[in-house]
Amino acid sequence: MNVEELIYFIEEEFDEIQKGSLHPTSSIRNMDGWSSMHALILIALVDNHYDILLTGEELKHINTIQDLLETIVKRKS
Repeated sequence: MNVEELIYFIEEEFDEIQKGSLHPTSSIRNMDGWSSMHALILIALVDNHYDILLTGEELKHINTIQDLLETIVKRKS
């Protein structure tokens, strides 16, 4: 599991995100068209690929893709 893999999954899941436009420091809330529906999709994506169900509280504290990866790694250990 690494940040490039996570970025790939996110870019594949969200049609409105241009491939190659995301970076570890990209804000998840500033992605094009971000809404509460996108938050649910992101939670499902993490559950599908990493078998971790993020809580709403965790999502509140995640700002960047790197933050998301660190949360996933922390929950996996």
